[in-house]
Amino acid sequence: MLQGSNVALITPMKPNGDVDWPALEGLIDWHLESGTHGIVPVGTTGESATLDHDEHKRVVEHTLRRVDGRIPIIAGTGSNSTAEAVELTAAAAKAGADACLLVTPYYNKPTPEGLYQHYRAISEAADVPIVLYNVPPRTSCDMQPETVARVAQLENVVGIKEACGDAGRVAEIREAVGSDDFIVLSGEDAQNLQMMELGAVGCISVTANVLPRQMSEFCTAFLEGDRSRARELDEQLQPIHEILFVETSPIPTKWALHLMGRVDTGIRLPLVPLSAAHVDELRARLLRAGAP
Repeated sequence: MLQGSNVALITPMKPNGDVDWPALEGLIDWHLESGTHGIVPVGTTGESATLDHDEHKRVVEHTLRRVDGRIPIIAGTGSNSTAEAVELTAAAAKAGADACLLVTPYYNKPTPEGLYQHYRAISEAADVPIVLYNVPPRTSCDMQPETVARVAQLENVVGIKEACGDAGRVAEIREAVGSDDFIVLSGEDAQNLQMMELGAVGCISVTANVLPRQMSEFCTAFLEGDRSRARELDEQLQPIHEILFVETSPIPTKWALHLMGRVDTGIRLPLVPLSAAHVDELRARLLRAGAP
C-alpha cells in the first residue's frame, strides 16, 4: 500500500503566510493526474514546525477529502513532545489517514529506551499504521537498527522512512527487523536508487513535488523490474535532487513550484524565499528536466 513515489507535499501559502487552500487542492489534483502513489501532508517539507495544531489537522483533513480514497495518505504527525504526537496522530486516525509518519523526537535527544517508550505511547493511543522517520541531520537523533527492530514489534508499526544519509542502513534495518513485511522507504532522493536496490520499496520524496510524473515512472520502473529504465530516470533526476537542497528544504521546492506557476511565494519564518543567487540555476535545471 505504501510503496512507490509518495510526495512529501509542501503546504502552499499566500505571501502573508496564510495557508492557500485552493492551491493545495490544485497540487493534490496534479499529483492524482501525474501518477503519484501516495501523499504525505504536513511532514517537514509541509512546514509542520510552523503550522499550529488547527492548521495541521485541517491540512490533513483537506487532503483526505480531496483525494477521496484514490491513493494512500500518510499524515505527518510527529513531534518532540510525545503528548503532542499522540494528539496529532489520534486526530489523523479519526480523520481517516491511511498511515501516520512519526519523526524521532528532535532537540530532546532521547535515549533508545526513550524512543521506544515514545512510539509505544503513540501506538497504544491511535489505531493507525505508523511509519517511523529517522532523519538525524534534522533531529540530532539517529535511531539505530536495533532500536528500529524493537519498535517494529509494536503492533501497528509497519515501516520506516530512512534519511540518515547512509544508503547501507536499509540492509542493516532489514537484517535487524528480520521481516519482509516491514516497509523501508527512502527519505533521501539522491539515494533512492541505491536504497531501493538494498530493499526499500519506494520513497517519500521532495522531488516529487516538482516532477511527480518522473518520480512515479522511476519508482514504477524499478518495482516492475525494469532496472535499466530506473537507472536512466534516476540519472535524469539527480540534478533536481541536488538543486532542491541548495538551501534548507522546502525553500527551493516552494520557489520551484512558484516558478512553475503552481503556488504563490508564501513561506513561514524562520524560513525565507530562495536567495536570488540560486534562482537562475533552479529555473535552468527545471527546464532541462522537463518540468511542466
